[in-house]
Amino acid sequence: MSTRDIVVLSVLLVAFAALVTAHVTIAVGLVRRRPRWHALLAFVVAPLAPYYAAREHMRVRALAWVGALVVYATAMVLARS
Repeated sequence: MSTRDIVVLSVLLVAFAALVTAHVTIAVGLVRRRPRWHALLAFVVAPLAPYYAAREHMRVRALAWVGALVVYATAMVLARS
C-alpha cells in the first residue's frame, strides 16, 4: 500500500464521518422544528437533509453536509484510479 493510498483512504474515512455527523445533526435540528416529519424524511432520503437545513436557516450544517459530500465523492474517484 503506497502513501497515496493511505492518504486517500484517510480522507475518505474522515469525509464519510463528517458527512454522517452533519446528516445526523441536521436531522436532530429538524426534529426540534415544525413540521417534525421533515426530520424523518431528511434522515431517510439523504439529499433532502441539506435542502431542509437551508430552508430552516441551518446554513452552516447544510454547507458542512454538501462540503463533506464533495470531499467524499472526490476521494472515491481518486481511490478508483
